[in-house]
Amino acid sequence: MRVLFVTSPWDSHLYQMVPLAWALQLAGHEVRVAGEPGIVGSITEAGLTAVPVGPDETLEERVRRLMGENSPGATAAIPPLLTDALYEMGNGPRDILPWEETTWLLNSIVVPGMWLVNDEMIDDLVNYCRSWTPDLVLCDVIAHAGVVAADSVGAAHARMVCWYDLLLRVRKDFLHLLEQQPPGERRDGARDWLEGYVEKYGRDFTEEVVTGQFAVNVLPERWRLEPHERTLSMRYVPYSGRSVVPSWLHETPSVPRVVMTFGISKSAWTGLPDISIEKLQDTLDSVADLDIELIVTLPDDERKQLRKIPENTRIVGFVPMNVILPSCSAVIHHGGAGGFNGAMVYGIPQLIIEGSIDAIAKRAVLQQTGAGLSLPLEEMTGPRVRERLTRLLEEDAFREGAERLQQEALAQPTPTELVAELERITAEFRSHRTCD
Repeated sequence: MRVLFVTSPWDSHLYQMVPLAWALQLAGHEVRVAGEPGIVGSITEAGLTAVPVGPDETLEERVRRLMGENSPGATAAIPPLLTDALYEMGNGPRDILPWEETTWLLNSIVVPGMWLVNDEMIDDLVNYCRSWTPDLVLCDVIAHAGVVAADSVGAAHARMVCWYDLLLRVRKDFLHLLEQQPPGERRDGARDWLEGYVEKYGRDFTEEVVTGQFAVNVLPERWRLEPHERTLSMRYVPYSGRSVVPSWLHETPSVPRVVMTFGISKSAWTGLPDISIEKLQDTLDSVADLDIELIVTLPDDERKQLRKIPENTRIVGFVPMNVILPSCSAVIHHGGAGGFNGAMVYGIPQLIIEGSIDAIAKRAVLQQTGAGLSLPLEEMTGPRVRERLTRLLEEDAFREGAERLQQEALAQPTPTELVAELERITAEFRSHRTCD
């Protein structure tokens, strides 16, 4: 069968798709990956066939043009109290946000973000799908352009979930509350935006255009925020792009090795908080006397801003997580998918400095499994990081918790094992479309 992956324009999103793309390709399927021109190099670097769609203008340039040079990000920040409520986990009843707040989240946060990432790609993707006629389209969790294009040609389609699916939860809450509103007040920004496209291409709007027909999820089942009714589980397999094993990794460390990666080089325009050089320096100073080998990933321009690098610290521009994690005793990260999922599958205790949008949910996982600790970014100080890191290294319970979480992650099918199920579910959805 022909399989098209659709990625948003960030390497960190593309990298989550690469192992499954290769599993399908090695099983004999035709695989191509569509994305904006700026990410084509990363696609071909992974040995995959790229399909450029959308403008040469980068997403950052588009945000600056549409929202102004001083724009803090593609969307406004979500108030902390709202995210706490949104990321509650568990099988019991959950208090959902009031209508006003849910509507604001969907129409003021989610939909503008969807529009900025997808709008410029949709026409090109539809034209390409009409030419190539894929059987299955697998979309990055926020790449709804791929869903619209798949729907336009009758391809089976799914969203790939490699972190917590905030969109699906907000959408379900919104639809539940929407039924309770007077007819004249039932504005649905997501439907308004997507319906215009599906009708343009001769289709009727269905909720599948928002949620996908099914989902592929790498998180262990009991830790999923809001699973799709049709969810296929897949083991997370780390991929980091072009990678080289550094010579200093050839020997087993004589003291506990700790890797610290904060995504500190993120552009301010994304709206996500950065960990400042001052906070990083305070942390390095505070752990300087610990008997550890601390590996910190940091670009050269940020490295030059440090006042002092302790003797127990090695600064590197990049090191692939799948290469370094097996030798680590702890991981400190900002809550991104690579750090969290990588530590999960390698059974490494984690300290999350809560900088990602879904770090609250990851904090809950660490608390309930005993696999690690967390620290709100605004509370981050060197001594607090030292205290938590020391606990991770000295208390066996954290290693045991991390290993339990690892077993849950490894119990899921590998990308290779998932191929047969993808073939089956694609045939199911394609046959339904043929009967329409």
